[in-house]
Amino acid sequence: MSTMPRNDLRERRRQAPLLVQIWDLFLIELTNWRWSWRSLVLTGTITPLFSIVGLSVFARDAGPEALGYVLTGNMVVSLMFGNMSNVEGHFSFMRLRGVLEYFAALPVRRGLLVLAVALAFLLLSLPSLLVTLVVGTWILDIRMVLHPLLALVIPACALPLSGIGAFIACRVRDPSQGGAFSLLATIVMAALGPVVVPPSRLPQAMIVLGYLSPATYAASAFRQALLGPVTWRMGLDLGALACTTAVVYLLVGRTMDWRQR
Repeated sequence: MSTMPRNDLRERRRQAPLLVQIWDLFLIELTNWRWSWRSLVLTGTITPLFSIVGLSVFARDAGPEALGYVLTGNMVVSLMFGNMSNVEGHFSFMRLRGVLEYFAALPVRRGLLVLAVALAFLLLSLPSLLVTLVVGTWILDIRMVLHPLLALVIPACALPLSGIGAFIACRVRDPSQGGAFSLLATIVMAALGPVVVPPSRLPQAMIVLGYLSPATYAASAFRQALLGPVTWRMGLDLGALACTTAVVYLLVGRTMDWRQR
């Protein structure tokens, strides 16, 4: 008797189309944030804008290249706060409250739950990203050259960051510890490599270590899509981000326990 419901559930999971699972989970996540999305937008906007204002004082005399790094680097920071930190906090909350047990009873896959959460927070982070872009361009007095690849660059940059946030949530003991590790990861990834600061002003060791950070490739992709020109480096950046996304989501799918508290 005990094996029948479990077998039926497994059968339903195999029969449910993947797109249906993702869409349903996506709508569930958006519904969860229908009352508090404004605070998420505000949180993801304030820090990058203050950083742009502060760094513009020093970067204005360094030329347009440095100003471009300040703008695109802080857009990556905006994605870190809007995606990595929020996804980490959300999964930590679900672990603590036993919400994952609810999803375990549904005909959904763990990997698709992580993807749906990441897509929901990507949508919620778009207003912060747009404000950072528009206001940052005005403050820094930068001329943008928008490329159609920007529509691909934004999700390519956000998804690996969300995966890192979910992985942190799966490995920590409580939400406070997860928040600390998420903030530390944001600071480290923003500081390593040419993200906010041009490579000419960084030690060689930091440039080399920056190649291990997805933020480096995200910032490079944003610079090409927003300021131009788009070169062969765009393919390298998108490929590195795609590989990071695949590896991180694979790790999350294997380490996340439905019944973990």
